[in-house]
Amino acid sequence: MTDTTLLPPPGGTLTHGPTVIGLDTSLTATGIASSLGWCESVGYKPHHKKDAITTQPHVQRLQSLLGVLGDVILAVGNPDLVVLESPSLASLGGGGHERAWLWWEVYRSLTAHEIPVALMAPSQRMLYATGKGSATKSAVVDAAARRWPAWTTGGDDNQADAVVLMAAGRDYLDHPIAVMPAANRAALTKAVWPDGIRTMGAAR
Repeated sequence: MTDTTLLPPPGGTLTHGPTVIGLDTSLTATGIASSLGWCESVGYKPHHKKDAITTQPHVQRLQSLLGVLGDVILAVGNPDLVVLESPSLASLGGGGHERAWLWWEVYRSLTAHEIPVALMAPSQRMLYATGKGSATKSAVVDAAARRWPAWTTGGDDNQADAVVLMAAGRDYLDHPIAVMPAANRAALTKAVWPDGIRTMGAAR
């Protein structure tokens, strides 16, 4: 288990219990939130739109993707649990091929390091945050700010999504950060949790 007696990173707020990371993958702004009290966005930042990953030659594109993957895995560290948002298969826009690569490589890297990974669909994340299975990005941002104010997202919806995922994981492990209504907690029964992970909460 992660030693939660360690000091949190700068700006973080230490919370007792299992260390949980919420993770919402994106090529340009992967949202990452830790139960140690911090959240951030990690991704490829082109200087010009024409330099986007999806427009790069394949050799360069792979290197850029590997860079994003490395930055994400470094930020995640070695928590007790990662709650990863499942891919939104209905999402429109370019980069679907690259987004799928990143999601699977993040999943592969985490499991290869024996980090337990839970999967929560976008609709389940919205349900946990707002009590409704469909919600606007702004509604989720507002819910995250209201329910978990110690995690400052600055209105970044990717970070807000990650905060919700992290909070759901803590709740499932019986170490909730905020008291949630039953309607919201119904999302926990729909997510996919690693076998035996709940015994961690009972041991804390």
